[in-house]
Amino acid sequence: MIIPDSYTFPDFLLSADVRQDDIHVLSFQSNENRMKSKIMLGHHLFSFLMEGEKHVYYAEKQAVIDNSQFLLLSSGNCIMSEKHISEEGIYKSVMLSFEPNVLSGFFLKYPQACPERPENNAVGEPFLVFNKDGFLRNFIDSLWLMLERGKPLSRDMKQLKFEELLLYMADHYPQQLLSLRVTVQETSEDIVIRKSAETNLYNNVTVEELAFLCNMSLSTYKRKFSKVYGTSPTKWFLQKRMEMAATMLLARGEKPSEIYHKVGYENHSSFTQSFKQIYGVTPSEYQQQKLTV
Repeated sequence: MIIPDSYTFPDFLLSADVRQDDIHVLSFQSNENRMKSKIMLGHHLFSFLMEGEKHVYYAEKQAVIDNSQFLLLSSGNCIMSEKHISEEGIYKSVMLSFEPNVLSGFFLKYPQACPERPENNAVGEPFLVFNKDGFLRNFIDSLWLMLERGKPLSRDMKQLKFEELLLYMADHYPQQLLSLRVTVQETSEDIVIRKSAETNLYNNVTVEELAFLCNMSLSTYKRKFSKVYGTSPTKWFLQKRMEMAATMLLARGEKPSEIYHKVGYENHSSFTQSFKQIYGVTPSEYQQQKLTV
């Protein structure tokens, strides 16, 4: 793969049909040294180096990472990166990237993982460096082995691996996790919005009902929802529900007629119409196409 001098991560490594996903597990391998590349981080990123060496530069701060270490990079930053192959002539890494909403969801689900609030003057570091231990080496190997199968990981599996890693970080590196949390500080209204969406994701509720639950007018709810998620409630619910439906069709092998009610639809026909809006084919056609590839 040719690495450009400037690119946005993770879009550079993704096909157009999966760029909208909010969590990714990716691998990268090369047998060439690369001069500095300018990288705009669209996601938070754990970068696990397996072979070779990485030089990272940000303002006056820099770090040299080898395969005994790993990096946590914060989204919204622009860094310089330089890759160097190992003595065996290879550079190899595994990456786990995620949008800020995934991180916020983690703190909502596991409030005990980060019980303290960061100081008011705390500043999130653009990148943090950690040393690997036995657990992390096994964790990285598990990601690599799953990717080597050549099949896309389900949303559930990516979420599971993300939570496994973050719970480990909360136990071993609580202050560093607090530093990352600074980047996703939210108001009480933001948290109410997020809870209303994520606890009702697969329930048959209307946007009007969600606004009522949050004690907001419909227009206020929509405006604040768009601020938190970067899109409208209708689009967000549609995308998330269809992603779950696709997972059920492929990973679990369920029939379309068995799942429409599980993702918040009252009837099969409206579910089929929504699914086709996202994937361009009916659920049955999608399942048949994917399973015969």
